[in-house]
Amino acid sequence: MEIEFKFCIPPERLAAVQAAVRRGRCVAIRMEARYFDTPDGALASRGIAFRLRREGDQWVQTVKALGDGPLDRQEHNVARGPATPGAAPDPLPQLHTGTRAGTQLLQALQAASGPLAETYGTEMDRLTRDVTRQGAVVELALDTGRVVAHRGTPQQAEAPICELELELKSGPVVGLAALAKQWATRHGLFLSTVSKAERGERLLAALDSRSPRKVRALSAIYQQLPTGHALQRAVVAHCLQQILGPASDMAEGANDEEQLHQLRIGIRRLRTALRELAPLAPGNFDPAWEPALVDVFQQLGHLRDRSQVMQHIGAELRAAGGPPIPSHRDDDAGLGAAAHIVRHAAFQVALVGLMAFTTQGLDDTGCDLAGLDARTTRRLLQQRLRALHAQVQKGARGFATRSPQAQHRLRKRLKRLRYLTEFVAPALDTHSTRFLDSLQPALSALGRLNDERVAAALYREVAESGEPNAWFGVGWLAGREALAVAACEQALAHIEKAPRLRKTGKR
Repeated sequence: MEIEFKFCIPPERLAAVQAAVRRGRCVAIRMEARYFDTPDGALASRGIAFRLRREGDQWVQTVKALGDGPLDRQEHNVARGPATPGAAPDPLPQLHTGTRAGTQLLQALQAASGPLAETYGTEMDRLTRDVTRQGAVVELALDTGRVVAHRGTPQQAEAPICELELELKSGPVVGLAALAKQWATRHGLFLSTVSKAERGERLLAALDSRSPRKVRALSAIYQQLPTGHALQRAVVAHCLQQILGPASDMAEGANDEEQLHQLRIGIRRLRTALRELAPLAPGNFDPAWEPALVDVFQQLGHLRDRSQVMQHIGAELRAAGGPPIPSHRDDDAGLGAAAHIVRHAAFQVALVGLMAFTTQGLDDTGCDLAGLDARTTRRLLQQRLRALHAQVQKGARGFATRSPQAQHRLRKRLKRLRYLTEFVAPALDTHSTRFLDSLQPALSALGRLNDERVAAALYREVAESGEPNAWFGVGWLAGREALAVAACEQALAHIEKAPRLRKTGKR
């Protein structure tokens, strides 16, 4: 199993990173790789990379597949002999038989519609050095070069490679994480989840295929509710699945509203996990994570408000006969702002810490650090579900008479109730699906109320800055507020009784 952090290097920081890697005994090697897949993309669709790579004067065959968490991957390497002039050796998938990565590879090939064929390749220079930190031996690997697809054809395309990988060779994950934080902070590096194989796939697709990754359901991760630290680790890893992909793409310049939306949802879910699951193993969560998450969440929220909310509400205003308002939207500015936000050192350091936390089980004996048994874990979770549900019910009573601030607090509690229910769903009774369904109308109504209030404040700001046509939006939204509040009251009245955790935890 491979445990590593991979960072992208901003072009202006490359020289400094190269100099830092060279401060010690390092090894330089030239690498050329050929990647293979089937015509129907059987490997790429399952997150599997299969390659032959010339490393200096040797050929090495490698398969990589998804691991259990965001920091680890299944990997198996087989030496294929010396590199000689002429063609590379033929790929032999059966050489990986008996390994976890090899099993995934062979299963994918059995379901494929055609034979393996070369798809794209890489050409790069690698500079490596071993570093020791807090009992861990870590290999630094600086890769610079390019990925090439459709080689030798009119459709040939390429993308640059400029990455620093920190791979744990031996020792505790905490040492790897400490080193990763140091390099990220010192050199302005940002985490990347885009493998060289994925860069090649994006070139093959001839488009910017940066749609958010699919997140595995928690029911596929655990069938029976883990206890204490194990549950914390599983849920944090699940939340990171939704965060790391969009954060990585946005740091590299993606300017996509859905990516921004998914990143904010992922951060909100993670903050819920840190808040609601902390009592299961007190002291496990680093308090420094929360401020960095809040800061990025709020800054991205401001970007969303000025683009997505204004765009959607503006379309409704025009349909209602409102006068045109000059657009102040600047996609390039938004792109740069989003990249700057997610590249911030505090956020990157928090992500490193969170990723390491999900892999900390590799450092201990596998026991529950908090000593909680299944019964105690369930009792604490059930108490929290009941408390959140009671707070929502209390806030729903007399909703229209409450202040906008109190109404917004209710929305945030309702979201926490939804996410906590999802976290423990595999262990809930059959009522859980109906309960979650009953929350959605209220969440939608409260979300609409929030968007209209945000838009009203922004339109007032535009109007007071000298754009008289914006006053139409201010008045139209003020007239709608009572209707939006009434819709929230109606939806909140139909939230069902909270589900219960099953005693056995069996499906």
